Amino acid sequence: MVFRKLPGVSASGMGLRLSQKFVFLLFLSGLVTLCFGALFFLPDSVRLKRIFLSKTESQPVTVGSENDVREHLKKGAKDPEHLRGITSAKGETSTKLKALSRKPSVTNEAKTDKKDAGGEALEDMTLSRSKTESASKDEKVTSSSNQGANTDTSFDYNKFKKCLLKPPLGIEHGKPSDPQTLQRREKVKEMMKFAWDNYKSFAWGKNELRPLTRNGHIGNMFGGLRGASIVDSLDTLYIMGLMDEYNDAKEWVETSLDLNSNGEASLFEVNIRYVGGLLSAYYLTGEEMFKRKVMVLGEKLLPAFNTPTGIPRGVINLGSGTSWSWGWASAGSSILAEFGTLHLEFVHLSELSNNGIYTEKVMNIRKLLNKIEKPHGLYPNFLSPVSGNWVQHHVSIGGLGDSFYEYLIKSYLMSDKTDEEAKTMYYSALEAIEANLVQKSPGGLTYMAEWRGGILDHKMGHLACFSGGMVVIGADDGAPEKRQHYLDLAAEITHTCHESYSRSATKLGPEAFRFDGGVEATATRLSDRYYILRPEVIESYMYMWRLTHDPKYREWGWEAVEALEQHCRVEAGFSGIRDVYAQTVSHDNMQQSFFLSETLKYLYLLFSDDDLLPLEDWVFNTEAHPLPVVRKSCLQGEGGTHDKTTSE
Repeated sequence: MVFRKLPGVSASGMGLRLSQKFVFLLFLSGLVTLCFGALFFLPDSVRLKRIFLSKTESQPVTVGSENDVREHLKKGAKDPEHLRGITSAKGETSTKLKALSRKPSVTNEAKTDKKDAGGEALEDMTLSRSKTESASKDEKVTSSSNQGANTDTSFDYNKFKKCLLKPPLGIEHGKPSDPQTLQRREKVKEMMKFAWDNYKSFAWGKNELRPLTRNGHIGNMFGGLRGASIVDSLDTLYIMGLMDEYNDAKEWVETSLDLNSNGEASLFEVNIRYVGGLLSAYYLTGEEMFKRKVMVLGEKLLPAFNTPTGIPRGVINLGSGTSWSWGWASAGSSILAEFGTLHLEFVHLSELSNNGIYTEKVMNIRKLLNKIEKPHGLYPNFLSPVSGNWVQHHVSIGGLGDSFYEYLIKSYLMSDKTDEEAKTMYYSALEAIEANLVQKSPGGLTYMAEWRGGILDHKMGHLACFSGGMVVIGADDGAPEKRQHYLDLAAEITHTCHESYSRSATKLGPEAFRFDGGVEATATRLSDRYYILRPEVIESYMYMWRLTHDPKYREWGWEAVEALEQHCRVEAGFSGIRDVYAQTVSHDNMQQSFFLSETLKYLYLLFSDDDLLPLEDWVFNTEAHPLPVVRKSCLQGEGGTHDKTTSE
């Protein structure tokens, strides 16, 4: 190449200027390199990374104030239905949220209601999509080959059925021989049909029914997904033999469940309700459509795990794959009950798809939890998905912690008692809970307090009342000499939770109850007095009945049925109430989807024979969706555990 000599510039002058430019460019490139090095390698630089990284990288949010928490509750962020409690920047926990642990909050959403009314036509268009269009979009499973996993989906359903020890629905669908028990079971079935019929009449395709105003509720927990009550009800309708209703639900899922939403969803809620509901519907019925749907949805959840530690963030955009932490969570942390409540469903996603990526994701969570130090053997509720360290030392068996412990013992049981790691983690955690949290009141009631860095808060949430059932299902698998101890502990906790019901005017339990200032098993704060159709106490009744056959648990369950009928049943469905101690109840105008999935299902099982969904074959996820025990040796072998006729 020929360079033209510039007029008035000597050769030596040109050489000098080129050297200066070279030195300047070298300095500039070094500065840029240092800046990017600092950006990507200095600790906690996530806020800057989000500017440069792809949408699949999680987006953290700032620490929430108390006002942020209240706003989160107003917007129905779940208690997060599974938020059993929300902790503010000041460390104060609101038990109004189960959702970030178990069920949605009860507060009204004015903005959402406006959206419901204004966007109704658009939603109806979405819900009325044809089966062909839905299949062409939803069932395009984006390839997981980029994860290096096998995507062969040749799951043998017939072999699975042969691997069950007993038929899922029993010899006569669990029909009890005792006339009184049968009559009570039929009453529960009528309650389910009443709740379903009103949902279908006034809220079809929406997430939940508002029974007082007779319209639907969408909320913001599911990222644009619709029909939460439909998916949550599939297995309940099928188990109860409500086949016309089940077929309506199945048709809606096939033709109108649009998985191509682009909203911001709770990873936890979508997993326990939608993934759990579709999985259980498939295993109970063998309908391939449910399997296709759940595999599409499961793949949409994987980007939430794209964090430095592999601990998923709590919120994910199902369309873009972008994820971030809840605004109220301390320092952008992930919640123990959320990332710890994925194992059961993700193992089954791997089973159905023959794709090990799902199991790999949840086993990575367990690996990290085993590695880090636990204060006094306890698991705090907040963990940084960036550093992998605990953010606060708040421990609760209720909101924010609950279903993590539940999934440890259930992972062991679901593995056909081969997952020794889950078993070890569960009994170690239970030992630490007994040493630090289990308390006895002056009146002799056993309860589980909350722990805040060594200081006990003598409060027990309704959400923590699942623990009676949790302890009893693991009683036979710990040290033999402790079996009776665990049976006694489970019975004592369940008795305490029953007391929280019997000490109220409505005979329904409050959201949280305390043991201080001379008060026992009673809510002392106005903000703790509500009841949103929660299932946890009845859940423990069901397990205690199955494993002890003490008739008092059926009697306690019937007390709950009578209270629900008297105080929560309204003209167009069932509603939660705002104060369980008030003689004249005030309704919250919400029929939660978990009422159909959990509360009524557990009551129905309580009044059924034990061969309806026998515990030898089935484990219930935290939304009460039954998932089968995985018998690897049977599924990979030639034969089954019983002859074919018994599984039909």
